Amino acid sequence: MRDHLIRATTPGIRAFAAVTTELVEEARRRHDCYPVASAALGRTMTAALMLAANLKTEETLTLRIEGDGPLGTVVTDANSRGAVRGYVKNPQIHLPLREGKLDVGKAVGSGTITLTRFTGLKQPFSGSAPLLTGEIGEDVANYLLLSEQTPSTVAVGVLVQPDLTVTAAGGLLVQAMPGADDKTVAAVEENLARLPAVSQLVTEGYDGAAMLEKVFAGLPVNLYDSYPLAFNCPCSKEKVENVLISLGKSELEDIILDGQAELICHFCNQKYIFERAELEDLLKRLDNK
Repeated sequence: MRDHLIRATTPGIRAFAAVTTELVEEARRRHDCYPVASAALGRTMTAALMLAANLKTEETLTLRIEGDGPLGTVVTDANSRGAVRGYVKNPQIHLPLREGKLDVGKAVGSGTITLTRFTGLKQPFSGSAPLLTGEIGEDVANYLLLSEQTPSTVAVGVLVQPDLTVTAAGGLLVQAMPGADDKTVAAVEENLARLPAVSQLVTEGYDGAAMLEKVFAGLPVNLYDSYPLAFNCPCSKEKVENVLISLGKSELEDIILDGQAELICHFCNQKYIFERAELEDLLKRLDNK
């Protein structure tokens, strides 16, 4: 089952479901994450993609989890076209299981969740809220309630195998709109209470549409077209060249004395190496400006 996101509505309520197994495994591989880091990063990327589903075409968002736990900061970028990238500051952290589950809450710790929307205006919109549990899903729901006054249920899950690979990941975002009927809300809440963990549903072969049908069981539901999701980072050697040029002549000359420059993208862990000859060409370009 390829990664995808789908939206559904019933009068007064909207919901999003995502399957993100492949992209979370891609992030794990790129950052060489241990299980608890894979879970934290995968949950955050999944939540960011569901939040980004409401953006306009050219808009993007950044979801940042800043806790005092051993993982450090978790950062993800996502857009409405299904692209996401992300990293965790300390990906190789190991913690003992808590009640048989990865202890993401302890790994993240206490701190702040911040959501920034880049809408093309001069100043992006940014809001924040305290972390409730560090488990990501509850923290995103708390942010939506406090900062955007939108009652929401957010469930995100990642299943990591003993060999460290990710074999199931996904999420659900359910939101009550203003004026939603109390009986409808109660029915959806009952359905959600009966649902297994999202990672279990994905493991059992549920796609996004099947998950949403369980969320809206017994209610009229409108399912909309799904679209693919993928880990995607727009970094390139050309962009890194521009970063080096922006350092200025003096610093670039110092780097040339070292004989080589190595830069690594935080988001995708792609390594860019510049040999002396390439650095000297960049210096010439700078002199010719």
